[in-house]
Amino acid sequence: MRIPTISSTFPLILASASPRRKSLLKQVRLPFRAVPGRIDEGSETGEPAERVRSLAEKKAIATFRKIGDHWVLGADTEVVFDNKVLGKPADRRSAASMLSLLSGKEHIVITGFCILNPSGRTVHSEAVETLVRVTRLTRRQIEEYIATGEVFGKAGSYAIQGIGAFMVQSITGSYTNVVGLPLNAVVRALLKVGALKRFPLSGR
Repeated sequence: MRIPTISSTFPLILASASPRRKSLLKQVRLPFRAVPGRIDEGSETGEPAERVRSLAEKKAIATFRKIGDHWVLGADTEVVFDNKVLGKPADRRSAASMLSLLSGKEHIVITGFCILNPSGRTVHSEAVETLVRVTRLTRRQIEEYIATGEVFGKAGSYAIQGIGAFMVQSITGSYTNVVGLPLNAVVRALLKVGALKRFPLSGR
């Protein structure tokens, strides 16, 4: 199996501190370096798909301003239920409220990602959606899951790649998108814009 390669002149930079996104890129052996792009996410408005694309681009731009002359990948993920964005829980009570809302129902996970070229120009921007159905949860299950501490720092108050997998009945779409980065779409985009020279799944 050939190892995917990035131009040695302009290596890939991930504009994120997310351990989940870093783990996903490592999983497919993409060489990269993480340089978080700090922005104010609270002021962003608009439809969820537009919002995550905009936030991803702003993160990428913030990182590019720090380092320059690199390919930069920015991303943002949100959980949407009944047209409302469910962010990260502030406390146990808000986590319980979110999990109760999701119990026995479907919701959408949207990840927006953006690629900047070494000149700092946006060459790709996309939003990927995955439909997730959660099994019906008892109050005890919700309380015990919250007690694990995994819910904190997670949009929607659950982690599909962790203990939270028990509550996911089914998904339609990309699994890695729910984790934080739609790998199939990202790799295809990196190949398309020329940031990635080759990849085992490219068919070359």
